[in-house]
Amino acid sequence: MPTALVRTMRPRQWFKNVFVFAPLIFDQKLFDPAYLARTMAGFALLCLVSGTVYIINDLADIDKDRNHPTKRCRPLASGSLGVRTATLVAVLIPLIALPLAFLLELAVGVILTGYLVLQLNYSLWLKDVVIVDVLVLASGFLLRVAAGVPLVEAERFSPWLYVCMTLLALLIGFGKRRHELVLLREDASGHRQSLQEYNLALLDHVISIVTASTLLAYALYTFSAPNLPPNQTMMLTIPFVLYGIFRYLYLIHVRGMGGAPEEIVLTDRPLQATIVLWGLAVTLVIYVLA
Repeated sequence: MPTALVRTMRPRQWFKNVFVFAPLIFDQKLFDPAYLARTMAGFALLCLVSGTVYIINDLADIDKDRNHPTKRCRPLASGSLGVRTATLVAVLIPLIALPLAFLLELAVGVILTGYLVLQLNYSLWLKDVVIVDVLVLASGFLLRVAAGVPLVEAERFSPWLYVCMTLLALLIGFGKRRHELVLLREDASGHRQSLQEYNLALLDHVISIVTASTLLAYALYTFSAPNLPPNQTMMLTIPFVLYGIFRYLYLIHVRGMGGAPEEIVLTDRPLQATIVLWGLAVTLVIYVLA
């Protein structure tokens, strides 16, 4: 049962919570032990809260998941985790994690509470509202970034990064919907009501728009954000972002992936190499060339 419970909390999905480290890195406080420790604590609390959301989501979708080609193997759908146990844990974790978040930083407690409320509404009804479902997913990434700002008392974190990360989250979200539509075909609406309002033509157009907007926003950030080195060396990181996004588009359009973005990041070596190289380039520019 403990293993089934942890699986239901989706540890692989916790990779998304690394967005909370963005203010730490871009505010030039990565090597400050105090701020690093606070951000790591915020990351742990985010993992607990987001894990609770996944439990609630599986509880709400247990019947649909049993008829899904891959989700039927999830612990709740397969019966390896009891509904009563999952419900009890989903109640207890927020009662522990949210007070700890308020103790860590008042603003973080407010943000995590808002994140939990938003995701609960998503699990219960917003996931069935076309386009809004993806916007809510993107807002979850935005709140992760926002939670990191008060943890490091950020002074140099550019608003452009909020725009870039929101657009990137939209790209991932619409890519996920496209994969679901292709995978489930005529049964799509039976698994997710909003899928009956989507079609491949719409999703491909939206993905194209979001891709162009993401690249433009990041390019503008690299030479217009006031907190970057005045020599515009951050523009050297643009090729990594270009390749990373193009690689992701290749994976969802050619390789038929995209249903689990975290799986792509954890398994695709070229994309992993690009992320690492981009991270090293950003660190070099901000901490050495600044």
